[in-house]
Amino acid sequence: MKTVIKSLLLFTFIFHFSNSSMAQINEDKVGAWYMYFVNKNFKNSQWGFQGDLQYRNWNLGGDLEQLLVRGGLTFRPSNSSIKLTLGYGSITTGVYGDDESTTHESRLYQEALLPAKISDRFLTSHRFRYEQRFLNGQDLRTRFRYNLFLNILLNKKEMSNGALYLALYNEVFINGERNIGNGATVELFDRNRFYSALGYMVSSNTKIQVGLMNQTTENWKKNQLQISLHQSF
Repeated sequence: MKTVIKSLLLFTFIFHFSNSSMAQINEDKVGAWYMYFVNKNFKNSQWGFQGDLQYRNWNLGGDLEQLLVRGGLTFRPSNSSIKLTLGYGSITTGVYGDDESTTHESRLYQEALLPAKISDRFLTSHRFRYEQRFLNGQDLRTRFRYNLFLNILLNKKEMSNGALYLALYNEVFINGERNIGNGATVELFDRNRFYSALGYMVSSNTKIQVGLMNQTTENWKKNQLQISLHQSF
């Protein structure tokens, strides 16, 4: 009987805490993500490197949502446009509002990127990513992600210096496990992100994008301003 009472009290506390935390999120306030992406192909090799640094905010700046540092070793099979990646990410997550406490996550991921050219002005790619997530106080969690990218060239027929383009993507996240430890569970659907932006090729290997991403989870929906710099070497 004591065990049952303790379990009920624990459940009540977790339920109250999670709902009070979610209630604090102002879905009408636009957040901001500032991002840097880099791709490097090693000379005369099928191997390379990709990485990104992202500073994510619940507001336009100062209220940390996440600080993400990620990098991976890439490989392109012979006579193929597919790019495979094995990587690691370090993610520090903040709490919405005045609370400055954070949690940390280490993440391994495997990825396959499959580009496809529909026409001269329509460029698409499919990204499949499998993640293994290590969070303090939780069992190992896995997640499946699928992203469909579409770039529409506006003033040129190729992604070259001076090209202006519309960048779109939609990414869906699916949890691999429902039970995450300590009696807690998560939904199968984790989140969806829809993004639209205007991009500009500063040079043949550098581009910038400014746009808006709408992120939807089981508990909240929020718009995020996104400003990103992309470089390839």
